[in-house]
Amino acid sequence: MSPAKHQRLRLLSCNILAGASVQRYRQYVTRSINAVLPARSKLDNLDRLAELLPQFDVVGLQEADAGSLRSGFLNQTRYLAETSGMPFWSHQPNRPVAQLSHTANGLICRLEPQTVIDYPLPSRIPGRGALLARFGDDAHGLAVVVAHLSLSAQARAKQLAFIAEVLQDHPHAVLMGDLNTDTHSPEMRHLFAHSSLQPPEQAVPTFPSWKPRRALDHILVSSDIRIDKMWTLPQAFSDHLALAAEIQFSSTSVKKHR
Repeated sequence: MSPAKHQRLRLLSCNILAGASVQRYRQYVTRSINAVLPARSKLDNLDRLAELLPQFDVVGLQEADAGSLRSGFLNQTRYLAETSGMPFWSHQPNRPVAQLSHTANGLICRLEPQTVIDYPLPSRIPGRGALLARFGDDAHGLAVVVAHLSLSAQARAKQLAFIAEVLQDHPHAVLMGDLNTDTHSPEMRHLFAHSSLQPPEQAVPTFPSWKPRRALDHILVSSDIRIDKMWTLPQAFSDHLALAAEIQFSSTSVKKHR
């Protein structure tokens, strides 16, 4: 086997709220009609995001619409991948509401995944999921999980315990997404105690996007992966700021497609 080489990847995690732009708390009410009806502003918002995606190697989306009335029956993960020219994409529809909305986790990447697995997450109300993508086919491969967790602490505890169990088989791992909690919560401490994932040196506030105070979105990595920098994109594409990170790790088989 050839010696492992140093890899550098840029990651992005973004809750896109099905393309909706919310810039004040009151707009959850005043723009509520946009939650169920298509609007040109949503497509414009997605187009602005698509312009930035080629800067990144792996992009995890939460609250992407899988193709329902509110998006004009557009699969937003696919649209972003094709508009940005990124070669690989996958999605995990997990919460259909008639034909009005169909929420999904999404994955867009420059690297070709060897495998992609959808996991439903435990919850009293079904509809949360985690998408696992594995890049590389040997012991140095990288596992990336994209997840959007529940608002309930009790549900999050079960979901993070499940993710920790899944990642026991993947020593080189990344968990990215809207986890709806900060890194000091009991459920997150359980995750760090039962997986190779490490708490970040400094959490980055992402919510609300117009005046971020809470670090609800995270890019967590295992102990053998180094985060060189972590930052939020200055543009607001939803009620969450998109979180970016540049990481380094050793791998013989994770290859980028240019």
